[in-house]
Formats: sequence, structure tokens, C-alpha cells
Amino acid sequence: MPETPDSPSLFVARLLDAWDASAFVKLTLSSPESQEDVRPGDGLRNLKARAVDLKEGRMLSLVECYSNREVTRNHASRDGARLLGEAFAKVFTKAHLFTTGGDFQFRRERSGVVRVKVSRPAFTQAPERSHDRRNPLREGLAAEPFMQKLGVTAPGGQPRPGMAGKLRQVVRFVEILGHLLDDWGRPNSGPIQVADMGAGKGYLTFALAYALQKRGWEARVTGVELRSELVESGNRLAAELGMDGLRFVQGRIDDWKPEERLDVLVALHACNTATDDALFQGIRDGAGLIVTSPCCHQELRPQIRLPSQLAVVAGHGILLERQAEILTDALRARLLEMYGYDSRVFEFVEPEHSGKNLMLAGVLRREGGRRPELLKGEFREAWEAFGLETQRLAVLLGEVPR
Repeated sequence: MPETPDSPSLFVARLLDAWDASAFVKLTLSSPESQEDVRPGDGLRNLKARAVDLKEGRMLSLVECYSNREVTRNHASRDGARLLGEAFAKVFTKAHLFTTGGDFQFRRERSGVVRVKVSRPAFTQAPERSHDRRNPLREGLAAEPFMQKLGVTAPGGQPRPGMAGKLRQVVRFVEILGHLLDDWGRPNSGPIQVADMGAGKGYLTFALAYALQKRGWEARVTGVELRSELVESGNRLAAELGMDGLRFVQGRIDDWKPEERLDVLVALHACNTATDDALFQGIRDGAGLIVTSPCCHQELRPQIRLPSQLAVVAGHGILLERQAEILTDALRARLLEMYGYDSRVFEFVEPEHSGKNLMLAGVLRREGGRRPELLKGEFREAWEAFGLETQRLAVLLGEVPR
């Protein structure tokens, strides 16, 4: 959804509404305007909040994250919300509120105006509120031999220097994958066929196999990667760890053909139209779950002819670039819907950890959904409004408006 004006006071109101409705999941404040506003020289990066259950009752646990340490303080809900509101109004320029009813991204401009964007919830259930801050999923992954062999964690489970972001990304991926697998529901009982397109070093390919094994699902996971040295190292590690259901093959996203029909297709950070090739592969195979994280949106920008009402955007290159990104992924989401999927578009990880943080996923519908002619009509209207001539996924599916 587009951003709409808001105010710092409404930021607190939205937080307390979610708290009172037991819909609050977590909150992150980021992009400090001036680190000197809090503690000189400490390098404050962000402020995180979550709910904990203590003897005194349900509290807000606030974690100040500095470059070299974290400081945790617990507060009553109103006091904690007030402190968060002050921090957002005076120190931080971005806030991401996760609730089970929807996610809210706030951006404070220099003028003091706050922009808010609402999206579908990344979490459909509130987490456990134990004061013990242990994260079983994170600890389980950090201790996995494949994470250590790939150089993400040390034998003690701590991230290696420079790899904390990668560990966070893998944990978040497995967490999101779990929600999407729940939504899919796995309609068959046999082995499921899974492909990770553009597997790279295999961080997420191994995590895929791990997540499915933890569910007790029999799966055959294939990592497709163009670079032969990465294919060889991935297969060597899989064999060393006895992961018989995991293999790596050499190939391009646009020409690799699976031996059997795919059930789950993953393609994270496939560049430009390679994301379209992956989406087409999943749609063509009727995969029950398609998970992508697009990047490098280059195809539509030179084609876009903005309507007169949006001509002001064309005068700023970065705005036109973002418009092209939004339009590209909106069309991809609509094409998924036209082919029987419920599309999901949301942030993968917090923006400060990765610029490539958008996730576009499709879960195959069992029944229902909007009428195909309405979806196609809206797709055609958007296409014509922006003066488009071609788009890779639309071409592959034969859906270019005539």
C-alpha cells in the first residue's frame, strides 16, 4: 500500500492498540538521526522492543543496540511506549512495528511529518513472552554443522566476524518459510521436490533442507547454481554431512529443467529478469509454494511513460527507479494471482541489514480467489497506464496485453 501521512503520537497509539489487543509481536527503531543524541561515541544502531512476562506482569523489554554491546531494560507498557515514542520523535527516523494484524513501517521526515506504510503481517501468531531471551530457532541453526562449515558460526554457535547479518538472514528465512509452509499445508504425503534457484554458496539451500527435516517431511532439495566451483563445494559438504536428500547441480535459472514436478521453488536475490524466470518455472510446474526476493529491477525503467499526474516523479532518477521497482513487483504479484496463487509482498529482513529485503511469495490456492477476468483487467489497465511494451514474466506466460 502507498505511504500516508501520520504523526509521532499516532505511532504510539498504534503500538498501544496492538499491545492491548495482544497482537504486538515486536518493534524496531532504526536509522538514528544523530548518534550523539543518546550516548556520544557508542554507535547506537537501533532500539528493539518485545513483550516479556515477569512477576510484575506483561512488560515491554527495550534493547538498545550499540556497536559493541546491548543494554536491556524492562518497562510497564505505557512507560515503555512513551520512551519509544520519544526515541522515534527525537532520535530515530524509521520504525517497523510487527503485529499479528498487519505490519506498519513509519518514516519520520525532517519536517516532522511521519509517513506510514501498511502491509500484510509477517507473523500470524504472537511469540512466546518468556523473559528468557533465548531463541531456540536461532540457537538450533547456529549450532548446525552446515552453518559452521559454511563459515557463518564458530563451534560455540556465535556468528563469526562479519557474519552476524548472514546468520540473522538465515534464521529469518527459516522463520518465514515455516509460516508459508503452514499456509500451503502440503496436500500430498510423498516426498516433496524443492529447488533453490541461484543457490550461490548454499546458505539458504542447506537451511531449506534443515527446515523441512525438522518438520519431519521427506524432501529432495536441489540447489541450482551456475558456478561449477560452488556446485562442487556444496555437493562435497552435503556428502560430508550425510544429507542424502540435498544436491547441487550446475545450470541457469532460465534453462534448468527439474526431473520431477516441483512442489516448492525458492529464488532469493535472482538479478533482474532471472526472478521472472524462476517465477515462471514455479508457475509452470504448479508449485504449491514459490518464494522469491527480487533485486536489480532494470527491465521496466527505460519503458515507463508516467501518466501526467505522476510527471513530477520523472524529474528525479532515484524516484523513477523506485517506481520501476514497485511496478515490477506489483505486476509479478498480480500475475501470480492470475495463475491461482495468493501473493504476499513484505520485508524479508530489517532494511539496515540488507538493501535487498523485499520478499515476494505465492501460495497456491485450494479454492476461491478473485475472478480471473477482474485480475486480468486490472493488470491490463496498469500496463497501459505506464506505457509498457514488455515484461519478462508476462511474456513467458503469454499475458502481454495486445
